[in-house]
Order: sequence, then structure tokens, then C-alpha cells
Amino acid sequence: MTKCIGCYSCMLACARTIRRSLSPTKAAIQIRTAGGLQSKFVADICRGCIDAPCAAACRCGALIAREGGGVRFIPHKCIGCKDCVEACIIGVLEFDEDSNKPLVCVQCGTCARFCPHQVLTLEERPI
Repeated sequence: MTKCIGCYSCMLACARTIRRSLSPTKAAIQIRTAGGLQSKFVADICRGCIDAPCAAACRCGALIAREGGGVRFIPHKCIGCKDCVEACIIGVLEFDEDSNKPLVCVQCGTCARFCPHQVLTLEERPI
């Protein structure tokens, strides 16, 4: 993250590609400062937990843990209870009040592809 300049290209790419939105607030990745104007940037994004607590907390079966980490999201099953957001152990799962659904990272790598400084990478985890 030391190379991040806060251009938000990753957020915009995620919002456009995955959510069909022009608003960076609809992205599953959020770039923010670590605190203050002169500090470095932090990327709040799903780390693809092996035993995804968000999926375990989902009472309606909208989040299903994937082999190798991360989750698959089935939007029509989601009831908007926010249990998954509260269960996220790193606190990066955001909730979209407009759609009444979580902004789930689909682990597609779009954010990494559109990062002009190669700050982000999508890596395969050995199973």
C-alpha cells in the first residue's frame, strides 16, 4: 500500500464492472487513509477467509463459503439482515442501503487489473 496514491481506480472499476454503478461507494473495495491527510492508504477488501464467518452467520443461505476461501453471494436469497456484516472478522464487508444487500467481493481481480501502480494483486491460495 506504500505505492497507493488514492486514485480510487480500483473502487471505480469494481463499482462499474460488478455493480453497474458509477459510484465508488458501491464497490466491494474501499480505499481510505489510515488517519489524517498525510498518512498512508489502507485497502478495505475481503481477504477470502477459508472458513468464512460471514457465510456461517448468514441465516438465509445467501452466502456460501467457496472452496479455497471467499464466498459466493446469491442476491435473491438475501433478506438484508446484516448478520454477515457484523460477522466479518476484519470489518470490511459493507452494506448497501439502496439495494438492502451486502457489497460482497466476488474475488474477480478487477480491482487489481485497474490499479495503475500495481498495488493490489489477486493471488491463488494453495488448497
